[in-house]
Amino acid sequence: METATLLISCPDRKGILAEVTGFIAKNNGNIVHADQHIDFQKSIFFMRIEWELDGFRFPKSKIEKAFKPIAEKFSMDYQLHFSSEVQNVAIFVSRYDHCLYDLLYRFKAGELPGNLKLVISNHTDLKPVVEMFGVPFYHFPKTKENKLSVEEREIELLEREEIDLIVLARYMQILSDKFVSRFRNRIINIHHSFLPAFVGAKPYHRAYERGVKIIGATSHYVTEELDQGPIIEQDVVRVSHRDSVEDMIRKGRDLEKVVLSRAVRWHLENKILVYDNKTVIFE
Repeated sequence: METATLLISCPDRKGILAEVTGFIAKNNGNIVHADQHIDFQKSIFFMRIEWELDGFRFPKSKIEKAFKPIAEKFSMDYQLHFSSEVQNVAIFVSRYDHCLYDLLYRFKAGELPGNLKLVISNHTDLKPVVEMFGVPFYHFPKTKENKLSVEEREIELLEREEIDLIVLARYMQILSDKFVSRFRNRIINIHHSFLPAFVGAKPYHRAYERGVKIIGATSHYVTEELDQGPIIEQDVVRVSHRDSVEDMIRKGRDLEKVVLSRAVRWHLENKILVYDNKTVIFE
């Protein structure tokens, strides 16, 4: 059954919920999911509502026009999505393979509701892995001198393949501001949660030396400011004096895989709204 989903944010005031649900009900729509949140400090209303299109009064092409008077009445920012519209995904990776393997499997198994179109890497190490899953692999080696020109070629490829989401599966390159702005809130990154306490090389070694008791992973949207984008998901696991550096690395990589896949799935399911460098994640 095909469904439509509205993601809404606007100044909070009386009557918003009644208007939105009334619009769907009056036009013979059956609501299957509805979730809302209010940021009381800033008085902002957020909502995700999904309904079945079978029997709905308006065809897909006319729903946005029909909803526009309500959106204007409440000064809404909104997005309209349809379950039949599957997003195209590209993965960027360097040499670390754990997140790549996990994503390739999840896409292959149908756990992630997207169309994995290609993988881009600045190395060729993982080309056999990607091709084993039947996914096109593109090698774009980068240096300080050619970085911007290579990014232009990458952007050309991404736009030609109509890529909706870019996943950085441990891609050890910093993207230029131009690249980031071209795909605003459409690039998801993963890193260990020691940032900024343990920046630089070998963070797990430094954490081990400090005797930390928890380690974690963070997935976020990429912005021009390095590792400061809106956080989508985080998780932690406890460690103790019995854990070696190798144990910590293994536990950290396990977390990175799970946290990244959750973030990717929520994005593909249209469950994320970004505001003020933060996110609202709908259930």
